[in-house]
Amino acid sequence: MDAYLLIDFGSTYTKLTAIDIKNEEILATSKDITTIEDDIMIGFNKAYDKLLKDLQGKEVNFVRRLACSSAAGGLKMIAIGLVPELTAEAAKRAALGAGARVLKTYSYELTNIEMKEIKKSDIDIILLAGGTDGGNKECIIHNAKMIVKHGINIPVVVAGNKGANDDISELFDEAKTPYFITENVMPKLNSLNVEPAREEIRKIFMNRIVDAKGLSNAEEYVNGILMPTPAAVLKAARVLSEGSDKEEGIGEIVVIDIGGATTDVHSIADGEPTKAGVTLRGLEEPFAKRTVEGDLGMRYSALSLWEAAGTRKIKKSLKNKDLDVEENCRLRSKDIMMIPKTEDEVDFDESMARIATELAMERHCGYVEPVYSPLGVVYTQYGKDLMEVKYMIGTGGVLVHSKDPGNILQAGTFSKENLNSLRPQRSKLLLDKTYILSSMGLLAEELPDLAVRIMKKYLVEIDYKKDEENDYIDEKKIELFKQQFKDAQSFDNHCNGEF
Repeated sequence: MDAYLLIDFGSTYTKLTAIDIKNEEILATSKDITTIEDDIMIGFNKAYDKLLKDLQGKEVNFVRRLACSSAAGGLKMIAIGLVPELTAEAAKRAALGAGARVLKTYSYELTNIEMKEIKKSDIDIILLAGGTDGGNKECIIHNAKMIVKHGINIPVVVAGNKGANDDISELFDEAKTPYFITENVMPKLNSLNVEPAREEIRKIFMNRIVDAKGLSNAEEYVNGILMPTPAAVLKAARVLSEGSDKEEGIGEIVVIDIGGATTDVHSIADGEPTKAGVTLRGLEEPFAKRTVEGDLGMRYSALSLWEAAGTRKIKKSLKNKDLDVEENCRLRSKDIMMIPKTEDEVDFDESMARIATELAMERHCGYVEPVYSPLGVVYTQYGKDLMEVKYMIGTGGVLVHSKDPGNILQAGTFSKENLNSLRPQRSKLLLDKTYILSSMGLLAEELPDLAVRIMKKYLVEIDYKKDEENDYIDEKKIELFKQQFKDAQSFDNHCNGEF
């Protein structure tokens, strides 16, 4: 039978998925430790041997071998813009959507101290933005000059004010700085245009970064390393949500990926206000949005998760309140391959996962604030409103191996304890039980209809019901709350400024 072999060279594990393209079935999956420091094909071959054992008795012909990768730290970038809340933030969102890990964002004119910091950074690409088209171009030209002055010789994606492109081209050509010019990430004020920059970053990853990551040996075996793993997950989420030429999508979704180093959240939704009387403000949000929380991880980032959450918050979620939170987090950060065995170890991991989900979703989603006007209190929305998203999908080892993944995922949903956070409140919960999201992103590049059908078939619905009495709110309940108070000020004080 003809099949696709889909490969994810992850930061910890190399994961393989074999797909029967005729019968639209997953034939087998396998994984082994990624061996990036020696030869990445060592870990691949071990995983491949396991896959072949599961395929014994089946005549399989791999007609295509496609791969994505987050090995060797993934795709690492910095983003440079003009104003922190505008072009610098737009550049960051473009980089994140391309599957990059953004180490830092810089704004305004770069200083020599900042340039020395950038030069010491272990980064693969610089995204240089700044200014709307027809607006300020002095800042982005200054920053291009600083890149040349400090002899930085890594690829630069230029995605700023188009009026500066000619000057930047001359600077980089003379200095022999590798650069790629694409459309402005913010051509007009508060208007995002991130897709061209994302595509340019993906091309650079395929054509240049693969060798630098030690993946050249793998290229001899696969048909292509198409994209960073996070970009593959975002691609899968988007095609599942929107559908393909022949297949209907399932509607707006959120994907939560809990890993050892980060917790990534992907939302495919327009994020417009779902409540009457709410005004949207701030930078336009991308329809396909990804955020990466580098301080919320199960192993590498266990200590930073503890710092972000605090001891009391983690203990509140534990069954055994006597566990030493700091010691358990230190143990996991030192032993990144630790597999929980005892009941207490499993409980602690799941508590960490709930905290990571809650904080990551709170940072990803938008929020509302009450504003007082002569006409009374009105509400202003910043970021994406995800309250009516149809599905929340969980992926990552802690969710896959959990006996109660719904209890982890629901931590990211709407809560009466944080009324102003626009997190999902009615979503059905799905689980990526077979780790197929990244592989489906690869498959969607060539066979999108098939990718949508397989995801619909293999994503498992979690039978979990929220306590609607305590954690569900709608317009009627808001009105009931308001009627208990004589004016908007007392209502606002009651809610501690939250909605």
